[in-house]
Amino acid sequence: MRHLQSLLAAVIAVAAAGCAEPVTPQPAIDHRVKPLLTVDGHTFKDLNGNGQLDGYEDWRLGIDERINDLVGRMTPAEKAGMMLIQTLNADANGALPDDANRFVRDEHMTRFIFRNPVVPKPDSSAPPGRSGAQITPTHAAEYTNAVQALAESTRLGIPALFKSNARNHYEQDARPGINLSAGSFSTWPKEAGLAATRDLELVREFAESMRQEWAAIGLRGMYGYMADLSTEPRWYRVHETFTEDADLAADIITTLVGTLQGETLGPDSVALTIKHFPGGGPQRGGGDPHYYFGRNQSYPAGNFDYHLKPFKAAIAAGTSSIMAYYGIPVGQDYERNDVGMAFSKGIVTGLLRDQLGFDGYVNSDTGIIGEPGANRAWGLEGQSVDELLVTAIDAGTDVLSGFDSHKQILSLVESGAIVQARIDLSVRRLLREQFELGLFENPYVDSARAANIVGKADFQEKADLAQRKSVVLLRNSGNLLPLATPDGDTALRIYTLGIDADTVDDCGYDVVAGEVESTVPADVDVALIRVTVSNPVVSLDEYPDEPLPVPGVPPATIFGGAAPDELDFLAFSDMEDTKSWQVTPKLSQIRSVMEAVGPANTVLAVYFRQPYVLDEVSGLRDAGAIVALFGADDAALMDVLAGRFEPVGKLPFALANSAEAILRQAPDAPGYPPGDTLYPFGFGLSYEP
Repeated sequence: MRHLQSLLAAVIAVAAAGCAEPVTPQPAIDHRVKPLLTVDGHTFKDLNGNGQLDGYEDWRLGIDERINDLVGRMTPAEKAGMMLIQTLNADANGALPDDANRFVRDEHMTRFIFRNPVVPKPDSSAPPGRSGAQITPTHAAEYTNAVQALAESTRLGIPALFKSNARNHYEQDARPGINLSAGSFSTWPKEAGLAATRDLELVREFAESMRQEWAAIGLRGMYGYMADLSTEPRWYRVHETFTEDADLAADIITTLVGTLQGETLGPDSVALTIKHFPGGGPQRGGGDPHYYFGRNQSYPAGNFDYHLKPFKAAIAAGTSSIMAYYGIPVGQDYERNDVGMAFSKGIVTGLLRDQLGFDGYVNSDTGIIGEPGANRAWGLEGQSVDELLVTAIDAGTDVLSGFDSHKQILSLVESGAIVQARIDLSVRRLLREQFELGLFENPYVDSARAANIVGKADFQEKADLAQRKSVVLLRNSGNLLPLATPDGDTALRIYTLGIDADTVDDCGYDVVAGEVESTVPADVDVALIRVTVSNPVVSLDEYPDEPLPVPGVPPATIFGGAAPDELDFLAFSDMEDTKSWQVTPKLSQIRSVMEAVGPANTVLAVYFRQPYVLDEVSGLRDAGAIVALFGADDAALMDVLAGRFEPVGKLPFALANSAEAILRQAPDAPGYPPGDTLYPFGFGLSYEP
């Protein structure tokens, strides 16, 4: 039988006259398995079921006192299990997967990554894949509640903490382990789109909407946001960064931490794991360090400290956790500088903790621990699991993502390779987050309310505004925009490609859909083409050093990005006829339409998932109007093009005028010299009055 006692916080009068010492108010208590205790008129959870109130169960005590009490009661195995975090997705309809019991009961784990797509109407025929089955918000809430009940049933009843990657953005190519499509959640612009609005109050409203939506389904932690800077255009994960500008990024990160977490962590917070320390932007050659070919980070312009700025802001704002990156800090003063960040004591302890004063916990990126040929332990990829564990933990890493064997950590403690005091230090850091979030008192959510909060109409209304404010007008020759307003029986005849023809038709225009009619009619006034670029997954079997990206999956670009021999192909004319770049519509098709209608009568709306190059050879820069998109749907785009919304967005990063300019520029430096710049950072036109 489900037991629920919800006690509202109240101001409690002091017991004796003249006593001014504050008394902690009764928090809300919810339980499923363990009994409640009543002591001195207050209610507590008997998490270890011994019939008495113990220190860690007593919410009146300070958190340090509660942590000390709990750590003293934990076995070495339970402590080792605290240092693990692994994906634990729901099965169909939110059912518990087989791994739930093993992870919670056998491995003593309390942290999990939730990757399920949350959608209004799950497609039961869709293969679950690495992100798990599609489930509804209600299913998601029921699922996290079920895992919490399982955690409550363990010996000490330590609650679970679920984290997720970003899932509130307009995302057309979500990759498991990277991010998720919004689904049922409010759909905001991509991170660069939020930066393009230059509206920190809107960023705050974004974070507040997200906080409420995530908390409604029991998501109380996030693998994010990325404080990395978009200084290397070839790096695929630019699409998750906010900007190339360290000061703007710092302002945004400060706003996100302050809103999602609050001034301090509490029962209403979503705790952040800001990543990827000390800045994943300066990737040598533009490769992503999910892959061996992208393992090195380099700083030829000497901008290591520039990339630290947003992380310093996150620390000052009180971020709960920080994720160290896969990349190797080549040539830096922090030793070791020949291994991935999570293995470098100079980076994690010397820089992050001792120099910058961070006192939260350090979360590794996923997959740094594994057998040779199946890990992303760059610089140490040939070492054994035991050797990797010792190095990472000694460096200062507290929780190991993608690893789920507490016995291997325990055996290293028993052998003396890792001292118990070092494990206890991590456990204390990790427990603090769970106590501060109020999970020991109430880890449960009201599943009946989840669907009413996730994707709430007023959240989406603000998200729609953000999408419109994120649109950047780059070129408007001859004032082609805004498009002439339909007047009675007179309306522009518009030929469309890559955009929903019905959305354009709803604006009152006479539409010819290019997907239906391949030949451009002679009487067309304007061509409107929405351009997207994607990277199909390609095999990496020909690269012998590439490990398995996940167990059982052969080497391939599953995390996104171009093949290593095509990383430099950011110019549209270079992307044609490649294996790992796909322009939609095809460049040849775009050129054909522009020729038929005339470049001066062509509007291009380009989604800059990365800072692509509108090179001269492609002919794209000759279009009469060019609009930069950073995560906006067709309705938002048409509101701007039709003049119903004034373009106000500003570029979050500079755009080079040639692919060669990108190769000349240092990967750690923002922008380009004037002679190599097509559009500078901060550029954005408005309509002339």
